[in-house]
Amino acid sequence: MTRDTSYFFCGVGGSGMAPLALIVLAKGAAVAGSDRSRDQGRSAGKFAFLESRGVKLFPQDGSGVTDPAQIVVTSAAVEETVPDVQAARRAGASLMLRAELLSQLFNAAALSVGVAGTSGKSTTTGMIGWILKSAGRDPTVMNGAEMKNFITPDTPFASALVGEGPAFVSEVDESDGSIARYSPTVAVVNNISLDHKSMEELRTLFGDFTAKARTAVLNLDNGETVGLAAQAGAKAVTYSLSDMTADLLAEQVAPAADGVTFTVRDRRDGETATVKLRMPGLHNVSNGLAALAAAGACGVGLAEAASALSEFTGVKRRMEVVGTLGGVTVIDDFAHNPDKITATLQTLHAFPGRLLVMFQPHGFGPLRLMKDEFIEMFAAQLNPGDVLIMPEPVYFGGTVDRSVSTADVIAGVCAHGRDAIALADREACGDKLVDLARPGDRIVIMGARDDTLSVFAAEILERVGAKLR
Repeated sequence: MTRDTSYFFCGVGGSGMAPLALIVLAKGAAVAGSDRSRDQGRSAGKFAFLESRGVKLFPQDGSGVTDPAQIVVTSAAVEETVPDVQAARRAGASLMLRAELLSQLFNAAALSVGVAGTSGKSTTTGMIGWILKSAGRDPTVMNGAEMKNFITPDTPFASALVGEGPAFVSEVDESDGSIARYSPTVAVVNNISLDHKSMEELRTLFGDFTAKARTAVLNLDNGETVGLAAQAGAKAVTYSLSDMTADLLAEQVAPAADGVTFTVRDRRDGETATVKLRMPGLHNVSNGLAALAAAGACGVGLAEAASALSEFTGVKRRMEVVGTLGGVTVIDDFAHNPDKITATLQTLHAFPGRLLVMFQPHGFGPLRLMKDEFIEMFAAQLNPGDVLIMPEPVYFGGTVDRSVSTADVIAGVCAHGRDAIALADREACGDKLVDLARPGDRIVIMGARDDTLSVFAAEILERVGAKLR
């Protein structure tokens, strides 16, 4: 990254773009950007925040890209037909992928912590960032989700933290293969399962990622990461909820509706510490163990790290309770692949109440890739009495193969004897949720790549409250 360069972010409001733009801005570069969501009137608060921080915003019509000295930053998904890309070609401005810019910043850090895996990246990244911040390490953190501990009245959107210390903690994405660009000091891999790529591709990507690290933090409760641990040898630091050979082991796990308490034991020296997580679910215990192991690799002692972890309040849209009205609780959740959805449903099913689940797939491509896995997962994880409702996948433009629809998934789930409904759009899904809701229910709004799902969840809560008042 060059401080005297002007960067233009195409899709600047995106979960991966906004924090990166803020980090680049904080490092002294001029930052501008555009976003189709802003042009469509969505997520006004986020764009107002970006402007307040000094990001100059333009319509996504190419008008912001006029200088050949600009560097236009795009995601891998941006197509040549996007006006900003065409304007960059005309002006002779350089084009750079988001992952290329992020990896430059990451690889230049004296202590780089890359958090990878199919599920749990954002939560684990936030946990590590909070532990290092609490330990006085003043890290820079790049996250794809808003970290609640860092939200203040002046910073309502806290997916980035810019520090002066040597540590750079970042989510690392395998979905577009960009994980190959990163050379971490500490590589964390929570788990590996089918999501955006074939298992063969994923094994290669994650294997190369951990091979470059000084320390590889790996989960012994996932078969694929067990294989990585064997490859990593002496540089592996392992964790588990059940495997007694792990370096960090969770013991005396006591789940509750709003959190989970456990003892972490370090097999290497026998030290133990108590963690009182403020987030429910065994998957969050696993995320917590990963964060403690990574913090240890960064030089933070177990007792200090465990104390800080107990103060971590989570990230937005990860089983986030929107509220309860009329005896109905509405939950906003980012889950969008079979493993993530399974973790949420299993956690919620540990406590009483019917689940009304609205799942909005995050694209036609992922829906097509994981159709069979979605069917099997929902058939196994929905309880009798639960209801699954699905609209068509989120779509923000561009060319797309629509050969598989949500109706295909719903038909498969119904064939297994579960109650599932496909509806044309989200508005119809909302109407159905409100119609079905009764005291004791929990409504779960699931999906990724769409910030307006949180607004939708809040609206559903209000409507249900009015109905059951």
